[in-house]
Amino acid sequence: MVRKKGILALALVLLVAALAGCAPNSEPITSESTGFWNKYAIFPLSEVIRYFAELFSDNYGLGIIIVTVIIRLILLPLNIKQLKSSRSMQAIQPELKELQKKYSSKDANTQQKLQQETMQLFQRHGVNPLAGCLPIIVQMPILLAFYQAISRTEAIKEHGFLWVQLGQPDPYFILPIVAGLATFLQQKLMMAGNTAMAANPQMTMMLYIMPVMITVFALFLPSALALYWVVGNIFMVAQTLLINKPMMAGNKQQADGKK
Repeated sequence: MVRKKGILALALVLLVAALAGCAPNSEPITSESTGFWNKYAIFPLSEVIRYFAELFSDNYGLGIIIVTVIIRLILLPLNIKQLKSSRSMQAIQPELKELQKKYSSKDANTQQKLQQETMQLFQRHGVNPLAGCLPIIVQMPILLAFYQAISRTEAIKEHGFLWVQLGQPDPYFILPIVAGLATFLQQKLMMAGNTAMAANPQMTMMLYIMPVMITVFALFLPSALALYWVVGNIFMVAQTLLINKPMMAGNKQQADGKK
């Protein structure tokens, strides 16, 4: 399952890369834009950003920050479920390895028995192996719609925020670097204490590839998108810290109780 998550994450990176290349040539999003994706995903998000920006004297940077936080809060239950699933899978790794050792033969009958006992192991511990993949699948269309809403809202290009012009790349490279560092930290925290993820070559590869790609994209794309990545990833860092601390404390208490 860790391998599948790595493949999904890699697919997400490639999809973002493809959209990043197409975003500058995309038509501005308006109420006249046609198509289901434009009408029911990108335009509503664009209007929400515009609404919050107008509440603060056309401060589109603040509008992006507020909407990013709202989206992350909406996705919070799924992210908590993902972290809990990851910890549950980590807890049963010793038993899972014993089963794999017991049924190491590659013949069809042995592999069928391995699958049956693996599913029974999941059921005994209340682990859903697909739960960790669900947040990635659900978040993908939401985050990509927000990505396009930012890049295709004309008003954003005309406004500045802090030291940047939202429609232009950050001239000092501050937002791209912070976005990359926050991405790395968030993924590192996700892997902390999870030996299965840490030992997986694909997840280790993603730990370094994702921050580099985010940084490179943010260097050349409008600062509005870099701001979105910075806020979203910092929120994810804080979220992971808040969720991991009580979960790890609970695991420690359980381990102490078994001694």
